[in-house]
Amino acid sequence: MVILVLNCGSSSIKYQVIDMTDASGKLLAKGLVERIGLPEGDLTHKPVGKTPFEVHQPIPDHTTGIKLVLDALTDPAHGVISSLDEVKAVGHRVAHGGEYFPESCLVTGDVKEKIRSLCQIAPLHNPASLEGINAVETVLPGTPQVTVFDTSFHQTIPAVNYMYALPYEYYEKYRVRKYGFHGTSHKYVARVGARLAGLDFENAKIITCHIGNGGSVTAVLNGKSFDTSMGFSPLDGLVMGTRCGQVDASAITFIGAKEGMSYAELETMMNKKSGVQGLTDISSDMRDIDHAYEEGNPRAILARDMYYRRIKKFVGEYAAEMGGVDLIVFTGGVGENSSDMRESVCTGLEFMGVKFDTEANRGARGVNKLLSTADSKVKVAVIATDEELMIATDTYNLVK
Repeated sequence: MVILVLNCGSSSIKYQVIDMTDASGKLLAKGLVERIGLPEGDLTHKPVGKTPFEVHQPIPDHTTGIKLVLDALTDPAHGVISSLDEVKAVGHRVAHGGEYFPESCLVTGDVKEKIRSLCQIAPLHNPASLEGINAVETVLPGTPQVTVFDTSFHQTIPAVNYMYALPYEYYEKYRVRKYGFHGTSHKYVARVGARLAGLDFENAKIITCHIGNGGSVTAVLNGKSFDTSMGFSPLDGLVMGTRCGQVDASAITFIGAKEGMSYAELETMMNKKSGVQGLTDISSDMRDIDHAYEEGNPRAILARDMYYRRIKKFVGEYAAEMGGVDLIVFTGGVGENSSDMRESVCTGLEFMGVKFDTEANRGARGVNKLLSTADSKVKVAVIATDEELMIATDTYNLVK
């Protein structure tokens, strides 16, 4: 079964085409549509075993973008399928499922309405997902669609961990609570990491660290999400590229009062002007921060040390919360590629039973590998995440 996996942003579409004939999945092509709605749009298409190619033309909306993707998939020279009839289902990554969706599900009118109702708490992500769903209905009418939610894996978190100590009426009226994100990635790497470490996923204490421009840490207890660092929105928790992470709310209201900032301006400041970008005024990309760090830039040193330290604090917090830990997993763009970050987080955790293998860690990039010594009580691993395969797997299981 050939499945098209879509991850729609407000002005972009990431996609993969995966053949699920084999349960492990076989990637046929992947690509990216960018600059939707701008005067000149871009499509970059990368078919496996064939020459990549690009298209540059106006792409006014997601429907046009997905039509370009389908044209690329069936192109005689660059395509990977002979006909659109081979696409048997489409799987969508959707950021926010609220309390409605503890699992992935087939798209129906009711599902679309619930996703739409959550746009007020996920205004940057859910509207784009709806655009993608509606676009597929237009260009591939009758093709089954499946929604896979970033929040679903975290619906097992107990109330003692997801509630905020705010007046209860705001939970009752507006469902203000912790939801967590990156759930598809956390679930995938916890399973793969447990297998690599020889652990029973359903009977293990695992801490997964998805570290990238956005980042989160999750406690996975006996196969289920038990706690996670992101909250009502992806703003909470770690220091990130442009997000502040954990901060005293009074500091924000103080700044707002002093600067005469609106709620919207404060939201923009915390989400887009903070993190390592705000601390350094250099970049939101950790590769640029690393370069400035090596040059001795004091603000880059501060930012990177804060970035690393916050991850370590959550690892310690979740180990305490679960009563121990069997495995710590690193994934995501930074997690998979930064040996310095992994070593910094794990150094000093010997009291927990971590024996980190610095030689195994050095040079480990984008692979699945154990980073702890053979006699380490707590295993450490780097796992290359594959959210698209998880989405394709859920889509296949629901549609077949």
